[in-house]
Amino acid sequence: MTSQAPTIFSLQAPKDVSLTDIEAELSRIWQSYGIAGEDGALPAATRATTFTLVVYEPEETQYLLAALGLYKGPIDGIFGPQMQAALREVQKTHGLTETGTATEETLAVLREELAKRHGNGTTAENGSGSASYTPDAGSPRIADEIAIRNPCRIIAMTPIAGEDVGVTAQVSAYCPIQKQSANTLVCCEYITLTGTAAALERVGGMIQALLIGGLPKFLWWKATPDLNNALFKRIAGVCNNVIVDSCNFNKSENDLLNLQELVESGVPLADLNWRRLSGWQELTAEAYDAPQRRAALTEIDRINIDFEKGNSVQALMFLGWLASRLQWHPVSYQKESGDYDITKIHFVAQDQRQIEAELAGVPVGDVGDIPGDLIALRLSSTNPDANCGTLICSETGGCMRMETQGGAQASGVFQQVTSLSEQKAEALLSQQVQRWGHEALFEESLALTAQILKLGVKEDTVNSEQ
Repeated sequence: MTSQAPTIFSLQAPKDVSLTDIEAELSRIWQSYGIAGEDGALPAATRATTFTLVVYEPEETQYLLAALGLYKGPIDGIFGPQMQAALREVQKTHGLTETGTATEETLAVLREELAKRHGNGTTAENGSGSASYTPDAGSPRIADEIAIRNPCRIIAMTPIAGEDVGVTAQVSAYCPIQKQSANTLVCCEYITLTGTAAALERVGGMIQALLIGGLPKFLWWKATPDLNNALFKRIAGVCNNVIVDSCNFNKSENDLLNLQELVESGVPLADLNWRRLSGWQELTAEAYDAPQRRAALTEIDRINIDFEKGNSVQALMFLGWLASRLQWHPVSYQKESGDYDITKIHFVAQDQRQIEAELAGVPVGDVGDIPGDLIALRLSSTNPDANCGTLICSETGGCMRMETQGGAQASGVFQQVTSLSEQKAEALLSQQVQRWGHEALFEESLALTAQILKLGVKEDTVNSEQ
């Protein structure tokens, strides 16, 4: 169920400050705010008291849109409906395909427009040429999904291309007003730091000092995390959780191996894309809850998983979860590219049974918001008398291809019904910040997924030597 967006009261619209004045400016905001309630009284305001969320945004889309006056939300590194709408408008104006996403063509247009503005001496609204603007307080913002439930401090780091002129800072504060708590404002503080990657790295120590002491600290790293990145290493080392979203990985298999290296180094990692698998995992477990079917688990020796072509992370992680639960050991890995990206993995069970898994990247006409979403999965057996066949599909009718290849044996068809709103990063993030530390099930599943992928790396090495 989607709740109606709350009214947003702005204690402070984004304001340029020096790096050394950030805390002082935030204190000033709390000393000078004012808002009259229906009875004319001033409601009490509560500062961020739950956690600090550091967001590292690896590209400049939000900054470019804001600097051009096309985006009125905070530069918080969080992609949301306002950015989608702004990007669609830019694409429509310039005759580009209207995807609502930051395509290379769209970014090129935005960079060119900003360069023209600077070349003509046109500056932003504050006259400084920086991205200062007045946000539209009436529009819902992704960070509000978090702030409504968890008043917090959000520190957004936005690395941009161009000349290294240091780091600029802005502070702001917003309070979602809900009817059930109209007499109290529970507010979220925003600190936005903008500069080149090198400039942001230089102020890493200062960013660490802005984390609220004694409260949980989260790092949402929206690039591929890398322990060789000095800024990532410094901040990850002091956070209770490092959050990633592997649906956005460009090199999904290599990047999953990088995640495993982080876990092995002790980083408490959480992947929002792992959360998207929960419905599939629950339905799979439910299919074998009945005593007569539980025994049939040992008969499963064929697994087929269809996913949206382009990102194989969900399919690989689901298979890693299943294999880790059933204690299968991967022994071979083969890939075939074509209209369908086919990956075949061979496992051996503890009783030496042979298990074959096939992952198929299926081209789809209507691509969803989450790259690589699972479409369907089938568990079956070469034993015609086994009662282990199970077919699970997405709500978009993803079972069609599976059914044409032979339906599941003696099984019900389970429908995956997770709503899109629950799949989106903002909803998953607001749930993730309720917990922190190491997640044993995720780490065990990722470890087995890494074992599978290392077989592929080994095979590539052998082929290249031949």
